[in-house]
Amino acid sequence: MKNVRFILVAAAAFCAVSVSAQQDFSGPQYAKWGDTPEAREKNILNSNFLKEACDNKDYNAAAQHLRELIEACPDASENIYVRGAVVYKNKINRAKSLAEKKAYVDSLLWMYDLRNQYFGSHPKRGTAYILDRKAREYLTYLPNDRAGIRSAFRDAIAAGGADTDPETVTVYFSNLCEDYKNTDEVMPDEIIAEYDRLSPLFGENAGEYKSQFDAAFGLSGAASCANLEKLFRTKLENAPDDEALLAQAVALMSRAKCDGDFYFAIAEKYYEVKPSSETAMFLAQAFQNKGDYAKATKYLNEALATETDPVEQQKLYVRIALVELVANHIPGAAAAARSARDLNPEDGVPYFVLAQCYGVSAGQCGGFAGQAAFWAAYDTMARAIELLPSDSEYIAPAKTSLSSFRNRFPTSEECFFNELQEGARYTVSCGTAAGVATTVRFR
Repeated sequence: MKNVRFILVAAAAFCAVSVSAQQDFSGPQYAKWGDTPEAREKNILNSNFLKEACDNKDYNAAAQHLRELIEACPDASENIYVRGAVVYKNKINRAKSLAEKKAYVDSLLWMYDLRNQYFGSHPKRGTAYILDRKAREYLTYLPNDRAGIRSAFRDAIAAGGADTDPETVTVYFSNLCEDYKNTDEVMPDEIIAEYDRLSPLFGENAGEYKSQFDAAFGLSGAASCANLEKLFRTKLENAPDDEALLAQAVALMSRAKCDGDFYFAIAEKYYEVKPSSETAMFLAQAFQNKGDYAKATKYLNEALATETDPVEQQKLYVRIALVELVANHIPGAAAAARSARDLNPEDGVPYFVLAQCYGVSAGQCGGFAGQAAFWAAYDTMARAIELLPSDSEYIAPAKTSLSSFRNRFPTSEECFFNELQEGARYTVSCGTAAGVATTVRFR
């Protein structure tokens, strides 16, 4: 196999020599290859040999041709450095010791420095492009040099400016956040400042990278509620109706589980600027967590008034029912639960809420009528358990409530005195279950 490769290289070299012998290298188009026709011919042949050696994966020979070209005509062609990077990346992968690998990594980065020196003014593959690629190589081959990685990416972003690849910004910022979490080299103020500085670099089509960028910030630990308020307060005072800025602030402060006055103020402002069922659901949860059930219900009802999709309407009714139940507004919870049940009879949550409403109001009725209402509560909760997924958060409390309801049934004696036989039909006359038909059972 080696002999075959040697023959191929030799043949290519022979062809190159034959062709060059027929060319006149004295023209101005060859000036970049050397000062004399002879030097130009030699260097052009060397460039051809570099290409052939790379194609044949003979990286030792390629490295020799590369060195000669850099010494003789470093500004002749950017392909010298494109192939130089190929040479040293392959040598890195084949290195037999850490010292050898480090030397080849240094040489690889040197290729980018030389390329930038001689071809940084290229209209498409100039300094910004070169430093971007160098930063990525730095991260790949020197992953433990955290300060060096940050520096390389900052240089790339500075060169790219507003045209910097969004992926490059995200990779840099994600690593910066990791360094904040894992080292003492990065302070929280730097994370905040870089987030603020880099956010404008994301254009309209950078959705995926912008999401990753925001997620890195949110998970960094530097995005505390105090820091976020500091970051957004002045901006929002200057642009209180900026929809994108409000969305960004609300999303980040929500991820940080903020619950201060500033957070709730901007969340309500965001809903005012861009009302939607999704935002209403989010606000309802936020105000529910705060214990402000009136506002939670307000936003859900506002969303319900404009929602036309029955699926989304059912979800809103469920949330209203749950909020009203937690707020102990039993009639409102029962009404919303019935509406949700009617829109989707196969959802177990409305039955869960209704059963709880029946149980609460049954306990308030008193006497035999109140005891009898627990039959309806039991039936409804049994239906909820039947429909709820096995991993639902409501399964455990539903089973506990079912047992509790059964323990509140009337005794056989109490039914006898009320002239009721086991198995007979009975219509509840008390509480939120009034009018519901059920079956007589003994405790």
